[in-house]
Amino acid sequence: MQSGQQASAGEVPGLDTEMLERAVHAASRNLLSRQRPDGHWVFELEADATIPSEYVMLHHFFGRRQPEREARIGRYLRRVQADQFGNCAGGWPLFHGGPLDISCSVKAYFALKMIGDSADAPHMQAARRAILAAGGAERSNVFTRATLALFGAVPWRAVPMMPPEIMLLPKWFPFHVSKISYWARTVLVPLTVVIERRPQAQNPTGASVQELFVTPPDQVKEWAGGMHQQEPWATIFKGLDAALHRARKLFPRTHRMRAEAACERFVTERLNGEDGLGAIYPAMANAVMMYHCLGVAEDDPRLVTAWASIEKLVQERDDETYVQPCLSPVWDTALSSHALLEAGGEAERASVARGLDWLLTKEIKDVQGDWAWQRPNLKPAGWAFQYENAHYPDVDDTAVVVLAMDRFRRETGEGAQYAGAAARATEWTEGMQSRGGGWGAFDADNTFHYLNHIPFADHGALLDPPTADVSGRCLAMLAQLGKGEEATAKAAIEYLLREQEADGSWYGRWGVNYVYGTWSALTALNAAGLSHGHQAMRRAVAWLVANQNEDGGWGEDGMSYPSRGGTRPDGHERVASSASQTAWAILGLMAAGEADHPAVQRGAEWLMRNQQDDGDWAEEDYTGTGFPRVFYLRYHGYRRIFPLWALARLRNLRASNSRRVGVGL
Repeated sequence: MQSGQQASAGEVPGLDTEMLERAVHAASRNLLSRQRPDGHWVFELEADATIPSEYVMLHHFFGRRQPEREARIGRYLRRVQADQFGNCAGGWPLFHGGPLDISCSVKAYFALKMIGDSADAPHMQAARRAILAAGGAERSNVFTRATLALFGAVPWRAVPMMPPEIMLLPKWFPFHVSKISYWARTVLVPLTVVIERRPQAQNPTGASVQELFVTPPDQVKEWAGGMHQQEPWATIFKGLDAALHRARKLFPRTHRMRAEAACERFVTERLNGEDGLGAIYPAMANAVMMYHCLGVAEDDPRLVTAWASIEKLVQERDDETYVQPCLSPVWDTALSSHALLEAGGEAERASVARGLDWLLTKEIKDVQGDWAWQRPNLKPAGWAFQYENAHYPDVDDTAVVVLAMDRFRRETGEGAQYAGAAARATEWTEGMQSRGGGWGAFDADNTFHYLNHIPFADHGALLDPPTADVSGRCLAMLAQLGKGEEATAKAAIEYLLREQEADGSWYGRWGVNYVYGTWSALTALNAAGLSHGHQAMRRAVAWLVANQNEDGGWGEDGMSYPSRGGTRPDGHERVASSASQTAWAILGLMAAGEADHPAVQRGAEWLMRNQQDDGDWAEEDYTGTGFPRVFYLRYHGYRRIFPLWALARLRNLRASNSRRVGVGL
């Protein structure tokens, strides 16, 4: 059937209607069972081995041993290594099934030595061989080298200079903390004090990793940089870094004291209670380190609170323990609400009402966050990703929450209490639009791309520029609210059309990757009223259909992101199908008017065939993205949310005389 044609209800030959209904019902029951008593959802958020390793190292820095917990973390690290042995030759990856990552592997190896694993143990020998074969620990990234320097494993010249005096620079200066992303800001500001003070770890076990270096650390002349860093910026910033190293002791003491005081004020103002600085682990850990360097007493409320925020991220699982990078309750609750609204039913609507009521309590109304540096006249509004993070709401979460609240009001005639929050959030989101029509997640016009070439930015993720997936959500929100003809939405449409890849897909910044980005863009363009026959829609449909796996599902991993050289790999590597990515592809195709396409049927059949008896799906894949090429996320909720959403939507469209998706996502 061609796009745009009407079909009678139920006209999709071969798809078992009763099986589809059972699948939706089972998935809905599963999701409902996971709602917390106060109405919200929060699922595990798992990254790679880096953060549990850093947690062990942080405690050992202070001379703290936790034998029972360390044993549980050790089991986790060894299992993750063993699960990936064939792909990493004994090291650790950044995502399930991925190749060895030097920095992650060095930290995991170091943590296991601290825990008590012998360097002669078979798994440690395998890890060491893999790390040395990949160039050795001298190829580690900046943040790993900073950790190694704290333990005396590398000289401090291995760490690029980033003096606390950056806090005294004027906003017009080429580098200013307002010009980097929120995550870089919260991680970097306390770290500048640590780098300057250069404390030494207690390291109670005396663990070392000298055996991981191809060249002895004190003989390394050229430390690794980011492959994305290009000339002439790389040479300019490298020279500046060398000059700063030489001039370190020449900074006037009065300036240093003022700068460190500014860092302390920044951190303390944003300490965020037990949800932590930036509500992300690296920033929380650096806050603890900064307070220690400044001589803050262990019983000081600031330091007690900073430690408490770290411990809240510890996740116990069976006989293992790992540490989450952050918590995702607002995101999980908003997405769960969408899936259950699609599923329909009295129990589902009652559950969504409780979830939305909980979200209403998390609205940010009174804090002028860091985003105000670029938009000083905007009134505070919106939602953050975590339980609390008032200085850092993001437009992605905000749009998804508003979309759910608006849909609930439309479908039930209830929820008048959400109107004020939705209106405030919409005004704030419109005000956060960047030049060119797109949106970044946390800041407007955060596009100072030359800063990604400084030595400290070897990860290439110092900025928060506009992206297609975030912009798609914002456009979908505006369209659903009846603002699709306004200038803000029109600019967003043009932005998305410009961002489409040559092959018809869209890049997914916050999810893996082109499947995620294409779903995000298609749902937004559909909501904005773009014709299903539009060239952009047809090209995207063709890309999704061409990249469907033989088994009917879709799969993609982190290797589909551009290589470290900055070029996209040729073609689309075939990866085993996953539940969340299959659901995104189906949702994208349906948004493009293809509910009757055989690819949608095959995708739905894959989901139904792979659904477990309890309504869940198995998914080890890391389909979320923290930073492309650097940091990936396994959202444990995605496999429970998106397949339900996709199957329920397909059921609803089949029961309708229209094949046009009528809501924003």
